[in-house]
Amino acid sequence: MCSGGFAKCLGITLIPLAIICILCNILLFFPVGKVADKSSDITEEVFYFGGILGSGVVMIFPALVFLGLKNNDCCGCCGNESCGKRFAMFSSILFAAAGAVGAGYSVIVSCVAINHGPKCVTDLNNSNYTYPFENGNYLSNHTLWDECLEPSGIITWHLTLFCILLIAGLVQIGLCAFQVINGLIGTICGDCCGCCGDSS
Repeated sequence: MCSGGFAKCLGITLIPLAIICILCNILLFFPVGKVADKSSDITEEVFYFGGILGSGVVMIFPALVFLGLKNNDCCGCCGNESCGKRFAMFSSILFAAAGAVGAGYSVIVSCVAINHGPKCVTDLNNSNYTYPFENGNYLSNHTLWDECLEPSGIITWHLTLFCILLIAGLVQIGLCAFQVINGLIGTICGDCCGCCGDSS
């Protein structure tokens, strides 16, 4: 497969992943699917927008660039038929690096959120939202989950959505790393399916 075609496949994969990350981050604003009474009742890491910005909006740009590489009409620059395609592949490396940074941000936020745990009510008489867990101790000790009285199911909600963000972010980093390698090959060797070769 030529480098432009491979980049297009990566772009097609990155777009649904970005949409999933955006949706997960939005759902985290609604603990167990309900509107929070106060913004302070929502886990702090949700407001870092790891899924919306890092793995979402930032990732859309490299995905669109990768999609356009296959049909990039860039022949004949500087009197060289392939230099335009090579420059396009080189620019894709920069976009891939930016995408990897965005996904990396989302992964870091997700790891911190999973370790920190969700905000919940531990005393029904007080009804204040606090962080009852420390250093991820609730991950290996499920009996601690009983400390969260409200909202019901918040730990599962928190873990599921942040784990999806974590996994999606890692996959995005991997795909961007593939495009860095693919872009280097395309920059050095040119696209074997270049537009000039197609026209002839």
